[in-house]
Amino acid sequence: MQVILLERVERLGKIGDEVSVKNGFARNFLIPQGKALLANDKNRARFEAEREVIEQRNASARAAAETEAEKLEGQSFTLIRQAGDTGQLYGSVTARDIAEAALAAGSKFPVSGVRLDKPIKSIGLYDVAVRLHAEVTVTVQANVARSTEEAERQAKGEDIVAALHEANAAFADEQASEMKEAAAELSDMIGGSDDE
Repeated sequence: MQVILLERVERLGKIGDEVSVKNGFARNFLIPQGKALLANDKNRARFEAEREVIEQRNASARAAAETEAEKLEGQSFTLIRQAGDTGQLYGSVTARDIAEAALAAGSKFPVSGVRLDKPIKSIGLYDVAVRLHAEVTVTVQANVARSTEEAERQAKGEDIVAALHEANAAFADEQASEMKEAAAELSDMIGGSDDE
């Protein structure tokens, strides 16, 4: 299906481009969202008559997004989640969680603007791209931790997952040495009773 784009659409085109898309994409997304018009003579004439207004609307939306991007750039949002001793989360952090954490911190952006390639499944610091406008993207940081204390330590640069691994290894070594000592004592006790 041929459509005329009313705004820039990622990986598709810019304002005024006439592009061919799948019927469902046009009918279910582009046209209902006001991002495109069906490409026919009547709509081509309508677009050309309204082109200046559409471009001005896009420019003002981009300017508003750039202002918001300046406020958001480099911000960090803390997400407290339950996790195991290895740093694996019980569940995951999604785009919705990041948008809600931003809202709780006083910033607002749409969930659909959060660009996560895959859900976050372990504690740590993650750079997350947020698209505020088709032409404006900003990077924020998601600080996923088990407690606010851990989040503060991560923010200062400490690798919490490595610290957890070291603590687990030290605990395992301690248990192994205690078991060796107990086995040696048991061996002495058994060996000592045979001598009598």
